[in-house]
Parts: sequence; structure tokens; C-alpha cells
Amino acid sequence: MKISASYWMFEGGLEAKKPIAQAMREAKILGFEAIELAIASRGVLTHRASRSQCEDIAAGAQKIGIEISSVASGESWTCSPAANDPDVRKKIVDFTGKALQVAKWLGTDAYLFVPGAVDVFFLPDAEVISYDVCYQRASEAVREILPAAQETGVTLCIENVWNKFLLSPLEMRNFIESFDSKFVGAYFDVGNVLLTGYPDHWIHILGERIKRVHVKDFKRSVGTVEGFVDLLEGDVDFAAVKKALADIGYDGYVTAEMLPWQRGRPEKTAQAMKKIFK
Repeated sequence: MKISASYWMFEGGLEAKKPIAQAMREAKILGFEAIELAIASRGVLTHRASRSQCEDIAAGAQKIGIEISSVASGESWTCSPAANDPDVRKKIVDFTGKALQVAKWLGTDAYLFVPGAVDVFFLPDAEVISYDVCYQRASEAVREILPAAQETGVTLCIENVWNKFLLSPLEMRNFIESFDSKFVGAYFDVGNVLLTGYPDHWIHILGERIKRVHVKDFKRSVGTVEGFVDLLEGDVDFAAVKKALADIGYDGYVTAEMLPWQRGRPEKTAQAMKKIFK
């Protein structure tokens, strides 16, 4: 497995202000083998990026000596595929199709996608969508986006997040299988499942559908977003995670997504990732 760093992990990353070349250099200096870039409707990398801009970024990564592991986006949180407004749903489908092309030009084959939300825990004024409606609209969105994924060869990787949706590994597996396409897979987040389940159970059940892995740590005793802690300071059984990943034959990227940025956290995270996975 190759250790990777989320662009969001670096100062200015969540705000989409961090120069990409600078983030790549910092990740390389810390010993990461790859970086997951992030795309948004505003900031240093958007869905309007040109092919030449993307190829320049890819060339810069090659010169620095770091790989681009994947492309992530949080755009679906505020522009949900499950929104009541059909214009909002159309907007995120269009955005994602263009973002998949950007990912292709950057030279990666995996795109992190949040397919919708029953509610958004960090946006108290966000609308609440009935679970069954969310499922239907999320399915429709993926089917609309799928042709772009097939054309670009970039897999739409559904992540398990705190969206009160796809709450079990069986449901996640069935949701992915419903599209009968190798271009729909799972982006498995180790820390996100700890509140209600066990990462190794998810890994064994999702199996080869897992295309990328996010790494966080979490304290069950806290039980809220405040429970996310630095790696090796929570309750994630990383030995069990590593064994489960080996059991399913996963040897791809494992990306640290430690948010928000804090002084010294990238350095601390790099040390922990090497201890866990190297």
C-alpha cells in the first residue's frame, strides 16, 4: 500500500486556497508517496480547469516525485444530489461530470463522491430528506453521472460519511452493485464507521469494491464530531484494518484525511501513517 495525504490536510486546503504545487511539495517532504487533490466550484482547482492546467499539475507532481492518488470533492454537501430542488440536483450532476474529466486529465482513476444526505450534521439549516427519497435521488444521480465515468475511465467512488445514509456495509454493497458497473465503487473511510460499526467488517463485506481508503481515528466514548482525534489516539484497530485489507487483496492508496489543519498535525500524521502502514 502507498501512503497518501489529503490536500485538505494542509493549511489553507479546506478553504481551497493552498497552491497545489506547494501542497504536493509539503506532502513529499513529509514522506507521503501520493496526494489526494480536491476540487470545488471555487478555489485553486475547479470543474472549469482546462486540460493544459491539469496536465501542468500532473507534470509538476512528476517533477516533485509524488503521485496523485485521487480527486475528492465536498461539493455534494451544499449542492446535494438528493436536494428537493431539481435545479440543485442537475447542478451537482453537471459539476461531477466535469470533475471526472479533470480527474482524468490529472492522471488518476478515482473520484470521491458523496451521493446525497438525509441531513448535513455541520449545516443545521440544511433540509432533511426522507431516507427513501434520498436513496432514489442518489441512485438517479449516479446513473446520470455514470456515462461520464465510463467515458473518462474514472471510477465514481461512493464514500461512507456522516450523512445518515447508506448506514451499513450491506446497504453500501447493494447500492454499488445496483449499477452493475466497474466504474462505481467504494471509497472506504476507516474512521467514519467507528461510531456504529467495525472497519474490518466493512472491508470484508465491500471487498474488491473498495477502490480507495481514507484513514482517520475516532474515540467512541465521545460520540460526536469532537471524537475525531489524531491517528493512534482513538479506537481504530489498525492491525485489524491492515489484516482485512490484506485479506481482500487491497494494495492501493491509503489517504490520511486529518481535519482541520492544526500546526504540527501534518507532521504527526505522516509519522503515524508510516508506523501503521510501513
